Formats: sequence, C-alpha cells, structure tokens
Amino acid sequence: MLYNASIFLLRIIYFLASFFNGKARLFVAGRQDLFSRIKHALESEQHSIIWVHCASLGEFEQGRPLMEAFKQQYPDHKIFLTFFSPSGYEVRKNYPGADYIFYLPWDTPAHARKFIELVDPQLAVFIKYEFWLHFTIELKRKSIPVISASSIFRPDQVFFKWYGSSFRKILRNFDHFFVQTTQSIALLQSIGINQASLAGDTRFDRVFAITQHVATIDVAEKFKGSDRAMVIGSLWPEDLEVLAPFINEHKRTLKFIIAPHEISEEFITEIEKSINAKCIRFSNAPQQIESYSVLIIDNVGMLSRLYRYGEYAFVGGAFGKGLHNILEAACFGVPIFFGNKNYEKYQEAKELIMRGGAFAIADYSELKATYEMMVNRPENFLLACEVTKAYVHENLGATQKILSYCQKYLRS
Repeated sequence: MLYNASIFLLRIIYFLASFFNGKARLFVAGRQDLFSRIKHALESEQHSIIWVHCASLGEFEQGRPLMEAFKQQYPDHKIFLTFFSPSGYEVRKNYPGADYIFYLPWDTPAHARKFIELVDPQLAVFIKYEFWLHFTIELKRKSIPVISASSIFRPDQVFFKWYGSSFRKILRNFDHFFVQTTQSIALLQSIGINQASLAGDTRFDRVFAITQHVATIDVAEKFKGSDRAMVIGSLWPEDLEVLAPFINEHKRTLKFIIAPHEISEEFITEIEKSINAKCIRFSNAPQQIESYSVLIIDNVGMLSRLYRYGEYAFVGGAFGKGLHNILEAACFGVPIFFGNKNYEKYQEAKELIMRGGAFAIADYSELKATYEMMVNRPENFLLACEVTKAYVHENLGATQKILSYCQKYLRS
C-alpha cells in the first residue's frame, strides 16, 4: 500500500508540475497513448526481445555496452529500451543501438501486466538503481528472467532499514545482481539475498572502447603542439571561479583546452572575459593556432576525444550539481582534478582519490598547490598517471561477465 501510494502521489505531482515545468511536461506527454504506440510498433515483430531499462542518461551509458554486446552476439534479437526520465529519453530517443525506444509506463499492477504482455521479453535488464515492484512481480510471474546490472547498494537505502520489508520484496524478484562493490554484496547478503556477483561498472568497457578508436582532432593537435596542456571537461560557472585565476597565472607554462558544460554564447563570453590570456574558439581556429593559450570548444560530442591532448584533466560539475564523467579522462592516464563538494556518490572518484590518481580541490589555492606539487616532484605526477590508467584496466570486463550469465536465457 505504501509503494502504491507513493506511485500515485508521484503521478499527481508530475501532472500538476507539467503545467509550468518543461521537463515534467515532457514526462507526462511522453506517456500519453503509450500502450497503443507500443502495440503499433510491435504488431508485426517476430523476433525475440531483450528489454533494457534505464532511469536516465547516466544509466544509459552503463546500459549501452550491454546493448551493443547483445546486438553483436544475438543479431536476431531486438532491443527494447525504456527510460523513466525525459533527460534520458529526449537525448537518446533516436539511439541506433536499440530497435524500440519508449518511456517506461507508471509502475502499477495493470500497467505492468499490459506492458509485459505487449513486449513479451525473453530477458529484462534493469540498470543500476532501477527497482520496480509490479514490473518485477509480473516478470517473475511469467518466468521471464530479470537481472540488475552495474547496481550499487548503500546502507542508507530503504531496503536495509527496519521499515523496508515491503521494498525488500522487490529485490527478491530479481534473478541476479551484478554489482559494482563488495559492500553491495555484503548488504544484499545481510537481508538474505545471495544471487549477486561482483562485476563492476560497464561504463569502464564503454569508455575504454572509445579510447581505442580515437580519431585525431587536428585543431587540438596543432594547438597543443609540444606544450603541456590541461583539458577542462564539462566546465560550469562554479568551476570557472576556481580555474580562471589558475589559468591566468599558468598561461605561459601550460595550455588549456576548455569544453563548457553548456554551449551558449553567454557562458562562452563569460569564460573569455574571465581569462586574461589569448583565447580562441574552436569554430574560429586559424591555421596558425600555436600562439594561443586557451582553446574553447564551442561544439558538443568531442570531449571524450579531447582528453588525449592533456597531461592533466580538470572535470567539472562537482562544485555544483554533480561531478561529470571522470572515466573518460582516466582512460588516458592523467591526473584528474575536480571540486570537493559533490563527488562522493561517484565510486570511481572516491577510489581514485584514495589511490592518488584524482584530487578533490576546494579552491584556487588548493588547485595551485596540488598542481605545483606534481610539477616540482615529477614522481608524484608519474604515480598519478599510472594509477588512473591501471584503475581503468583493473575494472574492465563487466559487460562480458553479464553477457556470459545471460547466455543461458537467450535462445538463438
């Protein structure tokens, strides 16, 4: 009753919010006539279906390596991808790696029965934090295996509270959990759930694969030349407050490639005004770009390839809403800096700090001191480089572990 009441309340909240909030409006509109659209899309489908569900964009990046592996090993199967949030659906609704892409219906008994009847998946894969009561009940009732991939459990989650017995029932509907941490296995075992394996995070496989097929970016290569550089990825205004004085002080000994989180004229102009150095935008780059100190990337989709041009990386977001993906930088074996306010929910950030490959900095003075410690003591720089690269290699293979388990469920 508590769970159903929560779902009902959420539906009301989103409906009311849709009148004045754009994201909520997309959330509601995307679920209108949802079942008729799913039925129409699948009416002539004869192939077996693998259902992959992600909450949003971050979980999509963890599900993506699995979907690509399924497609490669089971080319006759179709991928049915669902999102809970518009942040994922609206960005990836045309993702070519899935055959069908829809919003997830609200988790009610009637919706779950109708959805499973229409899609009739051979296997269901829920990514990370996605645990839905009625969908998993219906999957179990119809003997359709459901697994959780790249999941993480923490002691403060409702499953492990004295009042969480109703929510623990959700977990018991899963056939297997492929978790990222040993703590997650211990927590599951503490409530009597033993069908769990330590697999790691599938994102490692994804970002590592990208680094193995990195195309050259001519402008960045000419800009860097033989100089040392720091690549600043997903820069937010809060990050700029710390980085601007650092850039101004080190512009003669270090080049900077800046990829803003938001590509807007307003923010790019703010960056240019804050930096007392010779700046050039990527779109305006001249043939002779070597004399510039700062290259501002005014397009999207390039960041994962840019980190190869840095001896150092600063990854934005942690002074505000949350740290951006640091694995893209770690793959290239560079020391990684980020803000110290909102990074602790990211396992890779905590582990790399502990090993000495990443550094959470509070302000400009701390960034300067940490950087100069590496310049003055090269052995610290080399150690950080070795740590980040080794960390990625140690965590590869999650996708293959999950795929090997799923083979027993997937008929050719």
